[in-house]
Amino acid sequence: MTRADKDTARGSFLSRPAVRRLVPFVLITAIALVFIFENRSSVEIRLLIPMVTMPLWGALLIAWALGVLACVFTVRRRSTRHTRKQG
Repeated sequence: MTRADKDTARGSFLSRPAVRRLVPFVLITAIALVFIFENRSSVEIRLLIPMVTMPLWGALLIAWALGVLACVFTVRRRSTRHTRKQG
């Protein structure tokens, strides 16, 4: 494999739509995780009625995970809805 072939193969990998969508997700996730784990103090959080004392990083991690799950379900639902219209 020549150098030109390697450059073409490398360029085609980075130009894939799935890779282009994944790069921002990885960057935002890395920044969010650094922010989450830097906040280590304990806080009081009201969960509807009870008051819970827990580390701030735990509450932020739970909120981040719920946001990721919401995005996954939204993207999955949107992609299945578009495939039905095309078919």
